[in-house]
Amino acid sequence: MKNQLNECELKREIGLFSAVILVIANMVGTGIFTTSGFIIKEVGDTYTMLLCWLVGGIFALSGALCYSELGAMFPKAGGEYVFLRESFGKGTAFISGWISLVVGFSAPIAAAAIAFATYLFRLLPSLAHGEIALTLLSVDLLRISPVTLCAACIIIIISLAHYHSISLGTRVQNTLTLFKIGFIILFIVAGFFWGRGSTTHVASALTVRSVFQDKFAIALIFVSFAYSGWNAAAYLGAEIKNPARNIPLSLLAGTIFVMFLYLLLNAVYIYALPAAEMSGILEIGAKSAVVLFGEGVGKYFTGAIALGLLSVLSAMIMAGPRVYYAMAKDGVFFALFGKVNKLRHTPSYAIFFQAAVSVIMVFTASFDKLLLYIGFTLSLCATLTVIGMMKLRFVRPEFQREYRTFGYPFTPLLFISGNLWIIWFSITSRPVTSIYGIATIIFGYSVYRGFNIRHNDEKGDAP
Repeated sequence: MKNQLNECELKREIGLFSAVILVIANMVGTGIFTTSGFIIKEVGDTYTMLLCWLVGGIFALSGALCYSELGAMFPKAGGEYVFLRESFGKGTAFISGWISLVVGFSAPIAAAAIAFATYLFRLLPSLAHGEIALTLLSVDLLRISPVTLCAACIIIIISLAHYHSISLGTRVQNTLTLFKIGFIILFIVAGFFWGRGSTTHVASALTVRSVFQDKFAIALIFVSFAYSGWNAAAYLGAEIKNPARNIPLSLLAGTIFVMFLYLLLNAVYIYALPAAEMSGILEIGAKSAVVLFGEGVGKYFTGAIALGLLSVLSAMIMAGPRVYYAMAKDGVFFALFGKVNKLRHTPSYAIFFQAAVSVIMVFTASFDKLLLYIGFTLSLCATLTVIGMMKLRFVRPEFQREYRTFGYPFTPLLFISGNLWIIWFSITSRPVTSIYGIATIIFGYSVYRGFNIRHNDEKGDAP
């Protein structure tokens, strides 16, 4: 059954360069400016932290190689939603779309907004005081503070920009992305050549034993969040020119570029701060800038990091509604979200729904819990997608495969085993967060069953 959204309403206007930029824009965001402090808290030394970023990059690259085959086979809008529909059916596809709504986009939007507000209030510390928290059994149910209020406001403002028009949303996105890439490169170069850091912050030796402990796997959850977005071009498969060539190239080129960028940026953090001062710090980028360049220059870098975070926030606000819109067009989600504003030509209901879910998450979850929740749940979805790719090799050999995964079957097996390792240690070490992820999937399946029953009833009543 053809997806009418994919076949009739979208045009192939995105070239290879734009597709690569899209992948980079989606990957380079909240995670690299916020997670290194949590990672060093888990693993304890700088060499293990860098190894963690390298391993996470290899996992992301192996995933990109697998998604490249799927993207070339099914160059349609929706990404994992389409891939899982072809390999496991519409029910599993709906679950992936549901995960995209709650975990793939809304939760990262909330995390990016919280990070933006945290960096912003480093420049305005006098305004950051005061907090109201509602707790139950020592668990925070609601947290209202200047940071969460600011985060909610920025989500609404950028959502309104993307609601206004595609042209305005695109201009905002392109401007923020180009600024972000240029700033990060400047930060790396200036940090190494003119920063007041020290090579003595590097640990004396790599502790191999720490790699095989559960804390290394937990750290990989934070890393996987930072690398999330390597599959971004697959979501816009219906709009990419020559998809059999450009989807694989964009996924691979974007992922490799970001992997090297992340390793260099973390090396700057280590050059700036010893492990003890990095441990548990959210605004690791801002603190490094202050140490390297002093309070005066550091404030400018802090402001630049805050603006850079808006790029990934904008990218997810732009991409997410496309998935819900496609689901609605397929008849497995509320029809309201399949409607386009006649004046502005944007999926307004889908945009505002996503904004509402993200704002709720801002007020009900802490940043580090959001990261673990996102990493665990997305690992489940990505693992199932790659398993589906292997399944299609057996059950649908007649499909035309203009690109085949490099290193098959070792590449997908590496990706699957790595993610299963992360999932297992997530369940054993952070059971509450894992339960939230599993509950999200179960609730999503219940929603799908409701839509399916309604669809069958309408079909039965049809003349």
